[in-house]
Amino acid sequence: MASTPPSRRSFLALSGLTALSLSLTAACGGGESGSASGPAADGKVTFAWWNIATTEPGKSLFPQISSAFTATHPNTTIKTTSLENEAFKSKLTATTSSGRLPDVFQTWGGGVLRQQVDAGLVEDLTDALGWASDLTPVSLQAYQFEGRTYAVPYDVGMVGFWYNKKLFAKAGITAPPATWAELLEDVTKLKAAGVTPIALAGKEKWPGHYYWAYLAMRVAGLPALQRAATTKDFTGAGFVQAGTRLKELVDLQPFQTGFLGAGYATPGGQAATMGNGKAAMELMGQWGPSVQKDAGADLGADLGFFPFPTVDGGLGRATDVFGGGGGFALRKGAPKEALEFLRFFVLENESKLLASNGYLPVVKGAESRLTDPNRRVVADSLVNATGFQLFLDQAYPPAVGQQVNDSVADLIAGKKTPEQVTKSITEAAKGA
Repeated sequence: MASTPPSRRSFLALSGLTALSLSLTAACGGGESGSASGPAADGKVTFAWWNIATTEPGKSLFPQISSAFTATHPNTTIKTTSLENEAFKSKLTATTSSGRLPDVFQTWGGGVLRQQVDAGLVEDLTDALGWASDLTPVSLQAYQFEGRTYAVPYDVGMVGFWYNKKLFAKAGITAPPATWAELLEDVTKLKAAGVTPIALAGKEKWPGHYYWAYLAMRVAGLPALQRAATTKDFTGAGFVQAGTRLKELVDLQPFQTGFLGAGYATPGGQAATMGNGKAAMELMGQWGPSVQKDAGADLGADLGFFPFPTVDGGLGRATDVFGGGGGFALRKGAPKEALEFLRFFVLENESKLLASNGYLPVVKGAESRLTDPNRRVVADSLVNATGFQLFLDQAYPPAVGQQVNDSVADLIAGKKTPEQVTKSITEAAKGA
Protein backbone atom coordinates (compact mmCIF):
# COMPACT_ATOMS: atom_id res chain seq x y z
CA MET A 1 0.00 0.00 0.00
CA ALA A 2 1.28 1.12 1.86
CA SER A 3 5.85 6.66 -0.47
CA THR A 4 7.95 9.76 -1.04
CA PRO A 5 10.78 11.91 -0.01
CA PRO A 6 11.33 14.43 2.29
CA SER A 7 13.37 16.99 3.93
CA ARG A 8 15.17 20.01 2.95
CA ARG A 9 18.89 20.37 2.62
CA SER A 10 19.13 20.67 6.39
CA PHE A 11 21.35 17.85 7.52
CA LEU A 12 20.49 16.16 10.74
CA ALA A 13 22.63 18.05 13.21
CA LEU A 14 25.32 15.88 14.72
CA SER A 15 24.33 17.15 18.12
CA GLY A 16 20.81 15.87 17.55
CA LEU A 17 22.15 12.51 16.52
CA THR A 18 24.57 12.01 19.39
CA ALA A 19 22.27 11.00 22.25
CA LEU A 20 20.31 8.50 20.19
CA SER A 21 23.44 7.18 18.51
CA LEU A 22 25.02 6.39 21.84
CA SER A 23 21.92 4.55 23.01
CA LEU A 24 21.64 2.69 19.72
CA THR A 25 25.25 1.60 19.80
CA ALA A 26 25.12 0.61 23.44
CA ALA A 27 21.92 -1.38 22.98
CA CYS A 28 23.05 -3.03 19.81
CA GLY A 29 23.61 -6.74 20.20
CA GLY A 30 24.61 -9.24 17.61
CA GLY A 31 21.91 -10.76 15.45
CA GLU A 32 18.78 -9.28 17.04
CA SER A 33 17.40 -8.61 13.58
CA GLY A 34 18.10 -12.04 12.24
CA SER A 35 21.32 -10.90 10.58
CA ALA A 36 24.74 -9.93 11.85
CA SER A 37 23.98 -6.40 12.92
CA GLY A 38 26.00 -3.78 14.68
CA PRO A 39 29.69 -2.92 14.92
CA ALA A 40 32.31 -5.62 14.70
CA ALA A 41 35.70 -5.51 16.40
CA ASP A 42 37.25 -4.01 13.26
CA GLY A 43 34.72 -1.18 13.19
CA LYS A 44 32.73 -2.60 10.29
CA VAL A 45 28.95 -2.47 10.59
CA THR A 46 26.26 -4.54 8.90
CA PHE A 47 22.55 -3.80 9.16
CA ALA A 48 19.42 -5.28 7.60
CA TRP A 49 17.01 -3.19 5.53
CA TRP A 50 13.58 -4.59 4.62
CA ASN A 51 11.51 -2.72 2.04
CA ILE A 52 8.70 -3.33 -0.46
CA ALA A 53 10.48 -1.99 -3.55
CA THR A 54 9.65 -4.87 -5.90
CA THR A 55 8.26 -2.66 -8.69
CA GLU A 56 9.63 0.40 -10.41
CA PRO A 57 10.74 3.02 -9.65
CA GLY A 58 11.81 1.76 -6.23
CA LYS A 59 13.10 -1.53 -7.62
CA SER A 60 15.94 0.37 -9.32
CA LEU A 61 16.11 3.51 -7.19
CA PHE A 62 16.34 1.97 -3.71
CA PRO A 63 19.48 -0.10 -4.53
CA GLN A 64 21.04 3.02 -6.09
CA ILE A 65 20.47 4.97 -2.88
CA SER A 66 21.84 2.10 -0.79
CA SER A 67 24.96 1.86 -2.95
CA ALA A 68 25.51 5.61 -2.79
CA PHE A 69 25.36 5.46 1.01
CA THR A 70 27.80 2.58 1.37
CA ALA A 71 30.16 4.26 -1.12
CA THR A 72 30.59 7.11 1.35
CA HIS A 73 30.44 4.79 4.38
CA PRO A 74 32.94 2.06 3.39
CA ASN A 75 32.77 0.35 6.78
CA THR A 76 28.99 -0.16 6.44
CA THR A 77 27.24 -3.04 4.69
CA ILE A 78 23.49 -3.02 4.06
CA LYS A 79 21.76 -6.37 3.67
CA THR A 80 18.62 -5.60 1.69
CA THR A 81 15.46 -7.69 1.56
CA SER A 82 12.77 -6.51 -0.88
CA LEU A 83 9.39 -8.21 -0.64
CA GLU A 84 6.03 -7.78 -2.33
CA ASN A 85 3.46 -5.98 -0.15
CA GLU A 86 1.57 -8.98 1.23
CA ALA A 87 4.66 -11.17 1.56
CA PHE A 88 6.36 -8.37 3.48
CA LYS A 89 3.43 -8.02 5.88
CA SER A 90 3.35 -11.76 6.55
CA LYS A 91 7.08 -11.98 7.17
CA LEU A 92 7.15 -8.89 9.38
CA THR A 93 4.21 -10.19 11.42
CA ALA A 94 6.08 -13.43 12.07
CA THR A 95 9.25 -11.52 12.85
CA THR A 96 7.41 -9.21 15.24
CA SER A 97 5.97 -12.22 17.06
CA SER A 98 9.48 -13.53 17.59
CA GLY A 99 10.65 -10.15 18.89
CA ARG A 100 13.36 -9.93 16.23
CA LEU A 101 12.69 -7.00 13.89
CA PRO A 102 15.12 -6.04 11.12
CA ASP A 103 17.27 -2.97 11.79
CA VAL A 104 15.45 -0.79 9.25
CA PHE A 105 12.01 -1.76 8.04
CA GLN A 106 9.14 -0.45 5.95
CA THR A 107 6.15 0.73 7.95
CA TRP A 108 2.82 2.35 7.19
CA GLY A 109 2.42 3.37 10.81
CA GLY A 110 -0.89 3.21 12.65
CA GLY A 111 -2.00 0.27 14.75
CA VAL A 112 0.61 -2.12 13.41
CA LEU A 113 3.51 0.16 14.33
CA ARG A 114 1.84 0.98 17.65
CA GLN A 115 1.77 -2.70 18.53
CA GLN A 116 5.49 -2.98 17.77
CA VAL A 117 6.21 0.15 19.81
CA ASP A 118 4.18 -1.12 22.77
CA ALA A 119 6.18 -4.35 22.65
CA GLY A 120 9.36 -2.31 23.06
CA LEU A 121 10.71 -3.33 19.65
CA VAL A 122 10.98 0.08 17.94
CA GLU A 123 13.36 2.99 18.50
CA ASP A 124 11.92 6.35 19.57
CA LEU A 125 13.37 8.80 17.01
CA THR A 126 11.82 12.00 18.36
CA ASP A 127 14.93 13.62 19.79
CA ALA A 128 17.04 12.75 16.75
CA LEU A 129 14.73 14.33 14.16
CA GLY A 130 15.91 17.92 14.37
CA TRP A 131 14.57 18.36 10.84
CA ALA A 132 11.05 17.12 11.59
CA SER A 133 9.72 20.67 11.29
CA ASP A 134 10.57 20.57 7.58
CA LEU A 135 8.12 17.72 7.07
CA THR A 136 4.41 18.11 6.52
CA PRO A 137 2.36 17.21 9.59
CA VAL A 138 0.22 14.80 7.58
CA SER A 139 3.30 12.82 6.50
CA LEU A 140 4.36 12.27 10.13
CA GLN A 141 0.91 11.65 11.60
CA ALA A 142 0.75 7.89 11.10
CA TYR A 143 4.05 7.37 12.92
CA GLN A 144 3.37 9.47 16.01
CA PHE A 145 1.92 8.33 19.33
CA GLU A 146 1.55 10.55 22.41
CA GLY A 147 3.71 13.19 20.76
CA ARG A 148 6.61 10.83 20.05
CA THR A 149 7.82 9.88 16.56
CA TYR A 150 8.81 6.32 15.69
CA ALA A 151 9.50 6.38 11.94
CA VAL A 152 10.70 8.65 9.16
CA PRO A 153 8.34 9.17 6.19
CA TYR A 154 9.64 9.12 2.64
CA ASP A 155 6.28 9.28 0.84
CA VAL A 156 2.74 10.33 1.57
CA GLY A 157 -0.37 10.30 -0.53
CA MET A 158 -3.99 9.49 -0.89
CA VAL A 159 -6.23 6.99 -2.58
CA GLY A 160 -8.43 8.18 -5.42
CA PHE A 161 -9.67 7.12 -8.82
CA TRP A 162 -7.17 6.95 -11.66
CA TYR A 163 -9.08 6.97 -14.94
CA ASN A 164 -8.56 6.59 -18.65
CA LYS A 165 -9.75 9.78 -20.39
CA LYS A 166 -9.97 8.08 -23.77
CA LEU A 167 -12.28 5.35 -22.45
CA PHE A 168 -14.42 7.92 -20.62
CA ALA A 169 -14.79 9.85 -23.88
CA LYS A 170 -15.72 6.64 -25.71
CA ALA A 171 -18.61 6.22 -23.25
CA GLY A 172 -19.69 9.84 -23.66
CA ILE A 173 -18.56 10.86 -20.16
CA THR A 174 -17.44 14.48 -20.27
CA ALA A 175 -16.37 15.01 -16.65
CA PRO A 176 -15.36 12.74 -13.74
CA PRO A 177 -18.19 11.89 -11.33
CA ALA A 178 -18.47 14.06 -8.22
CA THR A 179 -21.11 11.95 -6.45
CA TRP A 180 -21.61 8.23 -5.88
CA ALA A 181 -24.81 8.31 -7.92
CA GLU A 182 -22.89 9.81 -10.85
CA LEU A 183 -20.20 7.14 -10.51
CA LEU A 184 -22.81 4.40 -10.78
CA GLU A 185 -24.29 6.12 -13.84
CA ASP A 186 -20.85 6.28 -15.42
CA VAL A 187 -20.29 2.58 -14.76
CA THR A 188 -23.50 1.86 -16.65
CA LYS A 189 -22.40 4.11 -19.54
CA LEU A 190 -19.01 2.43 -19.75
CA LYS A 191 -20.54 -1.05 -19.85
CA ALA A 192 -22.95 0.08 -22.56
CA ALA A 193 -19.96 1.27 -24.59
CA GLY A 194 -18.26 -2.12 -24.25
CA VAL A 195 -15.69 -0.86 -21.74
CA THR A 196 -14.76 -2.62 -18.49
CA PRO A 197 -15.43 0.10 -15.91
CA ILE A 198 -13.09 -0.85 -13.07
CA ALA A 199 -9.99 -2.97 -12.54
CA LEU A 200 -9.73 -4.70 -9.16
CA ALA A 201 -7.23 -7.07 -7.56
CA GLY A 202 -9.80 -9.21 -5.79
CA LYS A 203 -7.27 -11.85 -4.76
CA GLU A 204 -5.21 -9.48 -2.64
CA LYS A 205 -8.15 -8.00 -0.69
CA TRP A 206 -6.50 -4.75 0.42
CA PRO A 207 -7.47 -2.84 -2.75
CA GLY A 208 -11.13 -3.74 -2.14
CA HIS A 209 -11.14 -2.36 1.38
CA TYR A 210 -10.50 1.11 -0.07
CA TYR A 211 -14.10 1.21 -1.34
CA TRP A 212 -15.73 0.36 1.98
CA ALA A 213 -13.41 2.64 3.94
CA TYR A 214 -14.03 5.64 1.69
CA LEU A 215 -17.78 5.01 1.66
CA ALA A 216 -17.76 4.83 5.47
CA MET A 217 -15.97 8.19 5.50
CA ARG A 218 -18.40 9.73 3.03
CA VAL A 219 -21.57 8.32 4.64
CA ALA A 220 -20.84 8.20 8.37
CA GLY A 221 -18.13 10.84 8.41
CA LEU A 222 -14.51 10.72 9.48
CA PRO A 223 -15.31 11.24 13.20
CA ALA A 224 -17.43 8.08 13.14
CA LEU A 225 -14.44 6.00 12.03
CA GLN A 226 -12.33 7.58 14.74
CA ARG A 227 -15.00 6.86 17.38
CA ALA A 228 -15.36 3.28 16.21
CA ALA A 229 -11.65 2.76 16.72
CA THR A 230 -12.20 3.67 20.39
CA THR A 231 -15.60 2.07 21.04
CA LYS A 232 -14.75 -1.00 18.92
CA ASP A 233 -18.26 -0.87 17.49
CA PHE A 234 -18.70 -0.74 13.71
CA THR A 235 -22.36 -1.75 13.63
CA GLY A 236 -23.74 1.79 13.27
CA ALA A 237 -26.12 2.64 10.43
CA GLY A 238 -23.45 4.62 8.58
CA PHE A 239 -21.14 1.61 8.36
CA VAL A 240 -23.94 -0.67 7.23
CA GLN A 241 -24.90 1.86 4.58
CA ALA A 242 -21.29 1.96 3.38
CA GLY A 243 -21.61 -1.75 2.62
CA THR A 244 -24.99 -1.21 1.00
CA ARG A 245 -23.53 1.44 -1.29
CA LEU A 246 -20.62 -0.82 -2.20
CA LYS A 247 -23.08 -3.60 -2.99
CA GLU A 248 -24.84 -1.20 -5.39
CA LEU A 249 -21.58 -0.99 -7.31
CA VAL A 250 -20.83 -4.71 -7.12
CA ASP A 251 -24.32 -5.55 -8.42
CA LEU A 252 -23.49 -3.63 -11.61
CA GLN A 253 -20.66 -6.13 -12.25
CA PRO A 254 -18.14 -3.38 -12.98
CA PHE A 255 -14.90 -5.36 -12.60
CA GLN A 256 -12.80 -7.18 -15.18
CA THR A 257 -13.38 -10.86 -15.91
CA GLY A 258 -11.61 -13.01 -13.34
CA PHE A 259 -11.07 -10.15 -10.90
CA LEU A 260 -11.53 -12.40 -7.85
CA GLY A 261 -8.35 -14.24 -8.78
CA ALA A 262 -6.40 -11.17 -9.90
CA GLY A 263 -3.37 -9.78 -8.10
CA TYR A 264 -2.38 -6.13 -8.03
CA ALA A 265 1.06 -5.80 -9.63
CA THR A 266 1.10 -9.29 -11.15
CA PRO A 267 0.95 -9.99 -14.91
CA GLY A 268 -2.65 -9.47 -16.01
CA GLY A 269 -3.56 -8.04 -12.60
CA GLN A 270 -5.22 -4.78 -11.62
CA ALA A 271 -2.36 -2.44 -12.51
CA ALA A 272 -1.67 -4.16 -15.84
CA THR A 273 -5.36 -4.15 -16.75
CA MET A 274 -5.47 -0.41 -16.13
CA GLY A 275 -2.11 0.37 -17.73
CA ASN A 276 -2.95 -1.60 -20.86
CA GLY A 277 -6.16 0.35 -21.37
CA LYS A 278 -8.44 -2.61 -20.64
CA ALA A 279 -10.36 -0.86 -17.83
CA ALA A 280 -11.52 2.71 -17.38
CA MET A 281 -10.75 3.17 -13.66
CA GLU A 282 -8.94 1.86 -10.63
CA LEU A 283 -9.18 3.07 -7.05
CA MET A 284 -5.57 3.25 -5.92
CA GLY A 285 -2.97 5.32 -4.11
CA GLN A 286 -0.43 7.80 -5.40
CA TRP A 287 1.82 4.99 -6.61
CA GLY A 288 -0.83 3.83 -9.12
CA PRO A 289 0.64 5.31 -12.32
CA SER A 290 4.15 3.99 -11.71
CA VAL A 291 2.86 0.44 -11.10
CA GLN A 292 0.57 0.70 -14.14
CA LYS A 293 3.61 1.54 -16.22
CA ASP A 294 5.72 -1.19 -14.64
CA ALA A 295 3.05 -3.91 -14.99
CA GLY A 296 1.42 -2.75 -18.23
CA ALA A 297 1.95 0.36 -20.28
CA ASP A 298 2.16 4.10 -19.76
CA LEU A 299 -1.18 5.79 -20.39
CA GLY A 300 0.52 9.17 -20.54
CA ALA A 301 -1.82 12.07 -21.26
CA ASP A 302 -4.82 9.72 -21.26
CA LEU A 303 -4.47 9.21 -17.49
CA GLY A 304 -6.42 11.39 -15.10
CA PHE A 305 -7.24 11.49 -11.40
CA PHE A 306 -10.33 12.41 -9.39
CA PRO A 307 -11.10 12.24 -5.65
CA PHE A 308 -13.48 9.67 -4.26
CA PRO A 309 -17.04 11.00 -4.82
CA THR A 310 -19.32 12.27 -2.08
CA VAL A 311 -22.49 10.40 -1.16
CA ASP A 312 -25.79 12.27 -1.24
CA GLY A 313 -26.98 12.81 2.33
CA GLY A 314 -23.66 11.63 3.76
CA LEU A 315 -21.78 13.42 6.53
CA GLY A 316 -18.34 13.22 4.94
CA ARG A 317 -16.67 15.96 2.92
CA ALA A 318 -15.00 15.59 -0.46
CA THR A 319 -11.87 17.10 1.08
CA ASP A 320 -11.57 14.35 3.71
CA VAL A 321 -8.93 12.02 2.32
CA PHE A 322 -8.01 8.40 2.86
CA GLY A 323 -4.54 7.07 2.29
CA GLY A 324 -1.09 6.94 3.73
CA GLY A 325 2.50 6.83 2.71
CA GLY A 326 5.60 4.90 3.43
CA GLY A 327 8.17 5.28 6.15
CA PHE A 328 11.04 3.46 7.73
CA ALA A 329 11.37 2.58 11.40
CA LEU A 330 14.37 1.30 13.34
CA ARG A 331 14.36 -1.65 15.66
CA LYS A 332 15.28 -0.92 19.26
CA GLY A 333 19.05 -0.92 19.46
CA ALA A 334 19.76 -0.64 15.73
CA PRO A 335 23.28 0.62 14.96
CA LYS A 336 23.70 4.37 14.59
CA GLU A 337 24.59 3.89 10.93
CA ALA A 338 21.00 2.76 10.31
CA LEU A 339 19.75 6.14 11.48
CA GLU A 340 22.35 7.90 9.35
CA PHE A 341 21.06 5.89 6.39
CA LEU A 342 17.50 7.12 7.00
CA ARG A 343 18.75 10.69 7.08
CA PHE A 344 20.59 10.11 3.82
CA PHE A 345 17.62 8.38 2.18
CA VAL A 346 15.14 11.09 3.11
CA LEU A 347 17.16 14.30 3.05
CA GLU A 348 19.80 13.83 0.42
CA ASN A 349 17.72 11.87 -2.08
CA GLU A 350 14.51 13.90 -2.06
CA SER A 351 15.06 15.16 -5.61
CA LYS A 352 15.67 11.61 -6.91
CA LEU A 353 12.56 10.28 -5.22
CA LEU A 354 10.44 13.08 -6.70
CA ALA A 355 12.02 12.78 -10.15
CA SER A 356 11.18 9.07 -10.24
CA ASN A 357 7.45 9.92 -10.40
CA GLY A 358 6.71 7.14 -7.95
CA TYR A 359 6.60 9.14 -4.74
CA LEU A 360 5.08 12.34 -3.41
CA PRO A 361 6.83 14.92 -1.25
CA VAL A 362 6.72 14.94 2.51
CA VAL A 363 8.61 18.22 2.70
CA LYS A 364 6.65 21.41 3.25
CA GLY A 365 6.25 23.34 -0.01
CA ALA A 366 7.84 20.66 -2.19
CA GLU A 367 4.53 20.00 -3.95
CA SER A 368 5.13 23.21 -5.91
CA ARG A 369 8.02 21.47 -7.70
CA LEU A 370 5.85 18.71 -9.14
CA THR A 371 5.39 18.97 -12.88
CA ASP A 372 3.09 16.02 -13.53
CA PRO A 373 -0.48 17.36 -13.35
CA ASN A 374 -1.95 14.23 -11.76
CA ARG A 375 0.67 14.06 -9.05
CA ARG A 376 0.16 17.76 -8.43
CA VAL A 377 -3.59 17.21 -7.96
CA VAL A 378 -2.91 14.50 -5.39
CA ALA A 379 -0.32 16.60 -3.55
CA ASP A 380 -2.55 19.69 -3.53
CA SER A 381 -5.47 17.60 -2.27
CA LEU A 382 -3.33 16.51 0.66
CA VAL A 383 -2.22 20.05 1.42
CA ASN A 384 -5.86 21.20 1.42
CA ALA A 385 -7.28 18.14 3.16
CA THR A 386 -9.85 18.84 5.90
CA GLY A 387 -9.32 15.38 7.40
CA PHE A 388 -7.11 12.35 6.93
CA GLN A 389 -7.72 8.65 7.57
CA LEU A 390 -4.92 6.10 7.40
CA PHE A 391 -5.54 2.81 5.54
CA LEU A 392 -7.82 0.81 7.82
CA ASP A 393 -5.66 -2.31 7.60
CA GLN A 394 -2.84 -0.25 9.10
CA ALA A 395 -4.75 2.20 11.30
CA TYR A 396 -6.27 -0.58 13.42
CA PRO A 397 -4.57 -3.48 15.23
CA PRO A 398 -3.49 -6.20 12.76
CA ALA A 399 -6.35 -8.60 13.53
CA VAL A 400 -8.93 -5.85 12.99
CA GLY A 401 -7.35 -4.60 9.81
CA GLN A 402 -7.22 -8.12 8.42
CA GLN A 403 -10.89 -8.61 9.25
CA VAL A 404 -11.79 -5.40 7.39
CA ASN A 405 -9.96 -6.73 4.32
CA ASP A 406 -11.46 -10.21 4.60
CA SER A 407 -15.03 -9.08 5.24
CA VAL A 408 -15.07 -6.48 2.48
CA ALA A 409 -13.62 -9.07 0.09
CA ASP A 410 -16.46 -11.39 1.09
CA LEU A 411 -19.00 -8.64 0.42
CA ILE A 412 -17.54 -8.01 -3.02
CA ALA A 413 -17.61 -11.77 -3.71
CA GLY A 414 -21.26 -11.98 -2.60
CA LYS A 415 -20.47 -14.05 0.48
CA LYS A 416 -21.42 -11.50 3.16
CA THR A 417 -24.14 -8.91 3.62
CA PRO A 418 -23.36 -5.31 4.66
CA GLU A 419 -24.64 -6.12 8.15
CA GLN A 420 -22.44 -9.21 8.42
CA VAL A 421 -19.41 -7.13 7.44
CA THR A 422 -19.92 -4.68 10.29
CA LYS A 423 -20.64 -7.48 12.76
CA SER A 424 -17.45 -9.36 11.85
CA ILE A 425 -15.28 -6.23 12.11
CA THR A 426 -16.84 -5.37 15.49
CA GLU A 427 -16.21 -8.87 16.82
CA ALA A 428 -12.58 -8.65 15.73
CA ALA A 429 -12.21 -5.20 17.32
CA LYS A 430 -13.66 -6.33 20.64
CA GLY A 431 -11.36 -9.33 20.63
CA ALA A 432 -8.24 -7.39 19.75
